[in-house]
Amino acid sequence: MKPDNNNFFSLCNTISQLRSRNGCPWDQKQTIESLKKYFKEESEELISAMGENDPLHLCEEIGDVLFHLILLSEISAESGDFTIEDVVRGINDKMIRRHPHVFADAPMGDEEELKKQWQKIKSEEKGKK
Repeated sequence: MKPDNNNFFSLCNTISQLRSRNGCPWDQKQTIESLKKYFKEESEELISAMGENDPLHLCEEIGDVLFHLILLSEISAESGDFTIEDVVRGINDKMIRRHPHVFADAPMGDEEELKKQWQKIKSEEKGKK
């Protein structure tokens, strides 16, 4: 059966299938450690594409990095550490917390004040950990 490729969680399911018993041998054997070199290569390719004026190439490279991020999350889910849902929830919550001028009716200053506010919130979060 051909997977539906129209949304984020379809991609997550595709990657899960690649890691499954009947999946792809290359994907099955990957570990967080083994993916470091590939992630570095893909990140460098993305950075290079960001300097071009080629939206299709940029889109492709974003996809390659996204694949590795989801693959890392899948490996972490298999070991019981966290899921891609945890990743999405965590970054969404963080963005909402760090943008009170957008989500909590806090006053919005200039860009410099917003940077200071971001750093203050970030420091408070780090202190709670």
